[in-house]
Amino acid sequence: MVPTRSDRLLRNFTELIGGPLGRRSAPGVVAPGFFTVERVLIILTVLAALAAIAVKDYCRVNGWETPSQFYATCYSDFPELFRNRGLGDGAFPFFTPDAFFEYPVLMGLIAGITARLVPGEGVTDARILGYFDVNATLIAAVWIVTVLATARMARRRPWDAAMVALAPGIVLAGVINWDMWAVAMLALGMYFLSRDRLVLAGVLIGLGTATKLYPVLVFGAIFLLALRTGKIRAFLVPAASAALAWLAVNLPIAARDPAGWKYFFEFTQDRPAGYSSPWFAYNLVAGRVRWTLLTPEAINTLALNVFLLACVLIAVLALTAPRRPRIAQLTFLIVAAFILTNKVYSPQFVLWLVPLLALARPKWRDFLVWQGIEGLHWAAIWMYLGQVTSGGVSQHNIDMPYYVLAVAAHMLATAYLMLRVAWDIWDPRYDPIRRHAMDDPHGGPFDNAPDRLRIDLLRPSASLVPWRTVVRDA
Repeated sequence: MVPTRSDRLLRNFTELIGGPLGRRSAPGVVAPGFFTVERVLIILTVLAALAAIAVKDYCRVNGWETPSQFYATCYSDFPELFRNRGLGDGAFPFFTPDAFFEYPVLMGLIAGITARLVPGEGVTDARILGYFDVNATLIAAVWIVTVLATARMARRRPWDAAMVALAPGIVLAGVINWDMWAVAMLALGMYFLSRDRLVLAGVLIGLGTATKLYPVLVFGAIFLLALRTGKIRAFLVPAASAALAWLAVNLPIAARDPAGWKYFFEFTQDRPAGYSSPWFAYNLVAGRVRWTLLTPEAINTLALNVFLLACVLIAVLALTAPRRPRIAQLTFLIVAAFILTNKVYSPQFVLWLVPLLALARPKWRDFLVWQGIEGLHWAAIWMYLGQVTSGGVSQHNIDMPYYVLAVAAHMLATAYLMLRVAWDIWDPRYDPIRRHAMDDPHGGPFDNAPDRLRIDLLRPSASLVPWRTVVRDA
């Protein structure tokens, strides 16, 4: 599928180079030479990765110091963790006694291994820079893996992966933390699922969950599609494989260092609302107008219940839509719901949604508008943190109400994308994928699968249920 033929926005941008590809051209028939689609995507990703490093250049030259790292919008967790979690002094998460690390096991192992790759000893400016550069280089590599997995999942639409290659959100936030590792593992897991490699798909999703918890949410989408199609094995096999992979990583660490292994879960449970979550924004406003603040316990309960309610609504949509949803659509909705209701929204969480949106709704206009708003939020949080950490007066900084407005804009933009994806599910005529005679190219065992369960809320007697089918067949 050629982007200039299928996307109106991109078609308008081709006027300077002669207009969109003509009807008599034959893409895929004429050999492109060296510049195949995947090689072009790799080149674009490398250029974007260099831009991501350039965004951090002020801190690479002048060091990661507070509050300048916020005002220069070049903050990264890597220098902070290298200095303050003992990584620069030789501590290795889960292996060094009392070296507590507030991240899942695989992320801790990545943090420890990359620290070992930095030459020298102690916490020096040169080693901090080296630690950042090592991690940024590896993230560029897994970014390329994510792009290629997305392109191959898209089959006839490999250019949709250009959204992942060029995403401003990844350029701005890709080297803040190790989230791209989990994004790549989920992308690979979904790729192998699309190829009916259920065990390998489950293993990669399990490893992704051992890196960052959100990849496990894909099983919500798989479960709903398994119910709708009756292909229960397509859920059980990858789910069991993921569980075994997660246990294989976590059990040895839990046995060796129970306190260190539990620390991530305890930290997540006990921490207050994190920056840019709706709960944090509420507490900021409540503090200003003297309303009652939400406690961590109340936030935990509210976040869980609102997320579960969103999942119920997504399940209703999945089981009542006239046509079976695509796996990328359901996964996007579930992960986006988790992001909007979670007690924390770090700027790098935008990475989670980029590949999913490229698969669920590859429309460049919506994508760029959303990325622009996320870029606005990205700048707002650093300016707000600069004010908080410097104690500067409001007239020389971004004041709290403007930061809250940026958080609200991010939430509204994400909710808008959810609404568009939900509408695509309900009316596939608006689905950019299904408009071109495809069913679910990312769905693997669910692609072109007939319904075994579909609920008609308005006419229950017209619902399709397995036992009624059995009786009719008999």
